[in-house]
Amino acid sequence: MPTRVINQQINTNDVGGMIEYVLLGDALVRATPLILAGLAVAIAFRAGVLNIGAEGQLLVGAAASAAVSVSAAAIGIAVIPLALVAGAFAGALWAGIAAELRRRFHVLEIISTIMLNFIALHMVSFMVRGPLQEPSRIYPQTESLPLAAQLPIIAPGTRLHLGFLIAIAIACVLAWVFRSTAAGFRIRAVGSSRSAAATAGMINVDRTTYRVFLISGSLAGLAGAVEVSGVTFALYENISPGYGYTAIAVALIAGLSPARVIASGIFFGILETGAGALQRDFGIPSSTALVTEALLILLAIGLASIRGRATHPFAGR
Repeated sequence: MPTRVINQQINTNDVGGMIEYVLLGDALVRATPLILAGLAVAIAFRAGVLNIGAEGQLLVGAAASAAVSVSAAAIGIAVIPLALVAGAFAGALWAGIAAELRRRFHVLEIISTIMLNFIALHMVSFMVRGPLQEPSRIYPQTESLPLAAQLPIIAPGTRLHLGFLIAIAIACVLAWVFRSTAAGFRIRAVGSSRSAAATAGMINVDRTTYRVFLISGSLAGLAGAVEVSGVTFALYENISPGYGYTAIAVALIAGLSPARVIASGIFFGILETGAGALQRDFGIPSSTALVTEALLILLAIGLASIRGRATHPFAGR
């Protein structure tokens, strides 16, 4: 598997320098797909769409991005923009399947998106062992992405790539959309009450939720494309360590706020990076991070419930 060669001498006595290297080299890199996938979950949940399929949409986006990168590089065109767009489009298309099942057959998106996650997982496995397998047919992965298809490094001496800035920019744009645009108001209104949005707000609820589903899928697909173009430089099995599922925790801890998803994603990036370091250096199981994530989700849900009862003290009576 190709990797970038990083020449950097770290003084083990310089604690500040080591912390900075770990933060930029690992935590923010891991946080990048978590922020994008967290935004995908946040915008969907905000509109009342329970999209649990960010993991599958991320995998499909990664597969599409890898396929386009390898093919486009041979032609000699601008690879990176095309690969990112391909990943986002593939994620939207995969989410569109669940959106269409919901619209036509009233299939609950919780069920359809979870099932599509498993289909995407096995589809990636088939592709890296079949049509997209590297030329020697030895390893279950695609051939390495050329340099022209790799996202540039933004912090010299680290692995931090341009995808991190892309994720931050998208989060800021979505925060502005939610706060200052009619489209953001429609999403918030539909998520608060579908019936009130349809009657009092004269909002086309079905069209709004359908579009949100597609946008959510495109963000998750973009996360997969960024992971391939900025970190792994090839598509292989188990390319995602569960980013799409962790993204649910990222979105819930952020209170479904796009701006706070940035901080939440970085926090989970540090948490997972630190868990790996603790297991490697001190033998502490990395599953500690999963327990911490679960406790944080329960805490977020509990606080939201308390706030809801404080705002509407007679709700449910």
